[in-house]
Amino acid sequence: MPIAQRFTTRVAASSLVAAAAFALVGVQAAGQTASAATPQKAAATVDCTAANTKLTVEKVSRPINTLLLTATNTGTKPCNLYGAPYLAAGADAQAPVPWLDSSEPQAVVTLAPGESGYAGIGTSSPDGYEGHIAKTLGVDFSNKNLNGSLGKGATLPLPNGGVYFNSANFVTYWQSDVYDALFG
Repeated sequence: MPIAQRFTTRVAASSLVAAAAFALVGVQAAGQTASAATPQKAAATVDCTAANTKLTVEKVSRPINTLLLTATNTGTKPCNLYGAPYLAAGADAQAPVPWLDSSEPQAVVTLAPGESGYAGIGTSSPDGYEGHIAKTLGVDFSNKNLNGSLGKGATLPLPNGGVYFNSANFVTYWQSDVYDALFG
């Protein structure tokens, strides 16, 4: 066989081997992509409500004039905390405590069974006016669309027999971390 023909045959054979190898890698990659793209069954979640969540409220030392609202999932399934809680400071509250827009998280807070979510409540500031002492805190959970509440709410006693609220009050969005709820 002439040298030129042997060289051409070797190049053709090498090209066939390389093409087969690339085809095999492509098939394997396609198989990996397909398996990676197959959706995994997500754990079913439910809405957090007063029926599946324990609520507590406590005074914190810092920042001043602040309460910490804690929601702990007591159910058997993960639950979602949407937006911020709807709060009524006192039994005769005329308006809900406003949500602090700058505290909106990037995603919905989801609580596994036993986990807790947090909201910071600013009760008053020197800039506020028309204050009153509230003895209870009404708490309702927001729905997914953030335009109403879910189920029956809860009424919690406030620490020390009552807490002073004025017009500068606010509540943060639900957070998965205490620090974010109080200082975020």
